[in-house]
Amino acid sequence: MKSHRIAVLQALFVVFLWATSWVFVKIGLKSIPPLTFAGLRYFTAFLILVAVLFFSEAKYEIKQLPNKMWRRLILLGILMYAATQGAVFVTLAYLPAVTTNLLMSFSAIGVATLSIFWLAEKPTWMQWGGILLAITGAMIYFLPVAIPQSQILGVLAGLVGVTANVISSVLGREINRAEAHHPLVVTVISMGAGSVILLLAGLGIEEPPVMNLQGWGIIIWLALVNTALAFTLWNHILRTLTATESSVIGGTMMIWVPILAVLFIGESVTIKEIAGLIITGMGTLIVQLRKFPSSRKRMDA
Repeated sequence: MKSHRIAVLQALFVVFLWATSWVFVKIGLKSIPPLTFAGLRYFTAFLILVAVLFFSEAKYEIKQLPNKMWRRLILLGILMYAATQGAVFVTLAYLPAVTTNLLMSFSAIGVATLSIFWLAEKPTWMQWGGILLAITGAMIYFLPVAIPQSQILGVLAGLVGVTANVISSVLGREINRAEAHHPLVVTVISMGAGSVILLLAGLGIEEPPVMNLQGWGIIIWLALVNTALAFTLWNHILRTLTATESSVIGGTMMIWVPILAVLFIGESVTIKEIAGLIITGMGTLIVQLRKFPSSRKRMDA
């Protein structure tokens, strides 16, 4: 289907934007605490999207949202922004971008498993093989495990981020699959809820940041392009792609993040780590070959 191919290309573009975010975040974390940084990014993006919504016909939809949907969108915001993105920023403060990226790649495995029970989107045996291959690649990257004590908090935050990302990916897919609500409405409400929690947590827990021109420039770019534009487009994409498809396409950040991290923030990658990344990437590519016949019939009905 042409619409499906377009959605895949759009998803790849969004994921590339998100990959560049990791470089910007690593640079910004030198002067801005992680939770405050994440809160400023997503709250600024929320304000931008509120302005966009004001000039959109979609604003009339908000008044008609049932209380149940309000609760679900707020929960989505807590999971997708406050929990997932907050954990990612904390992880990036303690771990290299490449390692953080690989940790988050486990989301695809969690989404594939949870989608079986939540969305009835069952992976094929070939895809399970791809998932096992991805796990093997991750093991090659990390083994032998030797986590410095200074990085333990980063690893724990990464695990929290993966768990929250898995649940929010499936919940977001379920909400957007019905095509009952405009993507802008979904993004504004969920991001508003999550960003407020992030910002309050950051201001309440962390030291006040010392902001310079570079810091504000990074926040504004991330908020406008990599967040407001990217997340609205992503919610639109989820109307077409399944949870597993979107999660696996998100895994292509494993290609971009190491390249960008080496080129722009001076991180290094060993031959063993490159091998692990390649094998994991092959596994996620195999998962992407799925056709989802039963799910498509339900969606097109």
